[in-house]
Amino acid sequence: MHVGILTFLHNDNYGSALQAYALQKAISSLGAQAEHMDYAPSRWEKARNLLQSGNSPRLVLEGIRKREVRARQAGAQRKAASFTPFYQRHMRLSPRCASHGALKRQAAQYDLLLCGSDQIWSPTWLNPAYFLDFAAPGQRKAAYAPSLGIKTLPSPRKQRRMTGLLQGFERLSVREAEGKTLLQTLLPGAEIPVLPDPVCLLTREEWLALAELPHRKHPFILCYFLGESPAYWARVKRLAERTGLRVKVIPVTEEGYCQPYDLCEGLSPEEFLGYLAEAAIVCTDSFHGAVFSTLLQKEFEIFRRYREEDPASRNSRIDHLLRALELDRDEGEIPWERVSAHLKELRQEGLTFLRTLVEEK
Repeated sequence: MHVGILTFLHNDNYGSALQAYALQKAISSLGAQAEHMDYAPSRWEKARNLLQSGNSPRLVLEGIRKREVRARQAGAQRKAASFTPFYQRHMRLSPRCASHGALKRQAAQYDLLLCGSDQIWSPTWLNPAYFLDFAAPGQRKAAYAPSLGIKTLPSPRKQRRMTGLLQGFERLSVREAEGKTLLQTLLPGAEIPVLPDPVCLLTREEWLALAELPHRKHPFILCYFLGESPAYWARVKRLAERTGLRVKVIPVTEEGYCQPYDLCEGLSPEEFLGYLAEAAIVCTDSFHGAVFSTLLQKEFEIFRRYREEDPASRNSRIDHLLRALELDRDEGEIPWERVSAHLKELRQEGLTFLRTLVEEK
């Protein structure tokens, strides 16, 4: 069976790249031929989607701001340049698809289309392509653990749009319980299991085999923040003073680049894993920062990136992970044996779902 996967590949994000790697590796382990559809929408495609999906123009402005930050930082440019070699070393990608037409032509090569995971179904930046709307009539399509990343339904217009896009899926699933509740509001009676992020489909040993360790001589606190807040750094300073540990930062934001700590710039995805694997404590507001900390058995501190009352808050992703692993970060030492048992259960649930798809004749 030939499986075509669609997810985020070109947002210069470690979590996105590594979850894509994990999903392809997991499907291949089940005996299918897996390939990611290399979707990199053109500017025209992005503009068309912005107008048709009712997304806020502020998303464009924020994207421009982030690109300007990256352009000023040599380390950010090296990081961005590391993703294509990572895909070439470890994954199978289709020819580049810059438009819906290209996706439709490429989709004809596959027996099954699979979208997932990551926040590909976020109503904030709704893009019909990630709902496989280019699939031919009757073509098999399924969703593996896409995330909506929100707790409340979007505008009525987007609700209607999403309800239409969700039609025709052979199997649906989501990554968080909150997403399941929202989708079942749009599709009453639909069977929508909650499945783990693809990175959970691989074992600790498999991730360590991929990691490039920095081999630092001294234990350190590793900071990986996708948001910006002075309160983050005040808390990091207190933690460093309490533990006596050095602080290292994988910078993403402009604020991250301005900190008086050791900057770990321009890391490849393999090096990103290596720094996580060697850290004594991980400080993060990132879902993938949190989930890799559990997979690699690292002590970690969670930082809340969004206000809880914010309708666009994506804290639900980490909340669901902590519930699934029975983790209370206010408790003392992490019970790693219990966490590992939960991760094993999640891994089996995800692989069982995928197996039913690839073994279907």
